[in-house]
Amino acid sequence: MSALPNSMMERFEASQPPPTGAGQPENAAAKLRVSDLNFYYGALQALHGISLEIPPNRITALIGPSGCGKSTFLRTLNRMYLTVRDTRADGRILLDHEDIFRMELAVLRRRVGMVFQKSNPFPKSIFDNVAYGPRLNGVTRKPRLQDVVERSLRRAALWDEVKDHLHKSAYDLSGGQQQRLCIARALAVEPEVLLLDEPCSALDPIATAKIEDLLFTLKDQCTLVIVTHNMQQAARVAEFTGFFLLGEMIEFNRTDVIFKRPSQKQTEDYITGRFG
Repeated sequence: MSALPNSMMERFEASQPPPTGAGQPENAAAKLRVSDLNFYYGALQALHGISLEIPPNRITALIGPSGCGKSTFLRTLNRMYLTVRDTRADGRILLDHEDIFRMELAVLRRRVGMVFQKSNPFPKSIFDNVAYGPRLNGVTRKPRLQDVVERSLRRAALWDEVKDHLHKSAYDLSGGQQQRLCIARALAVEPEVLLLDEPCSALDPIATAKIEDLLFTLKDQCTLVIVTHNMQQAARVAEFTGFFLLGEMIEFNRTDVIFKRPSQKQTEDYITGRFG
């Protein structure tokens, strides 16, 4: 069974890590370890006993139908859910063996950055958008800020397009450029993990391709976790994939296994379009 065109699967398989058995990440020192995670919006339980290990310097995709808990799970990884009233999480999430629920929030958010579904540049210049995080963290000397901004924009594959317009409003950029600016802003504080919540959902195919190419270049520098409704995107970019359904993690494995030899019927039904 294959839910994807042969040419797409061939491109995907060429980028995959070698088999390691049981679908577990090949590096035992997972970047993030999630154990028995439950999450609640008031009295409503949205996540049920989620456990998985996210490998370092890889791209992990989270797929599943709308409302299945993917974005909620992503927001637990840097406690972004705290911006919503009457929410709580229990269980354990370790970042390099440190419990994120005991970590100072500013430290956690610096180590685990996030890019949202809709680009959200600040009403500032391109330069000031990228410099915002470093300034909060005490970088004030102009030469140092200039270096950080240039490096971050280069990492986000945006420098060549904006280098002569750094003091123009970020709102002057196209939608795809704004999303890459938000990625540059997140990268400016040198996160170890970057969370991306459907970063291409509002973009055209050309802008989407640029973001996907960017993800490949970033995984050597940080660990990436992406929520996507686009299964072809998951197949193109991710080495590991988790399938969520009704707040549960149904299956987590190497992406080629998930798409070609899933162990759960619910996973097979979803990726072959029988529901969702």
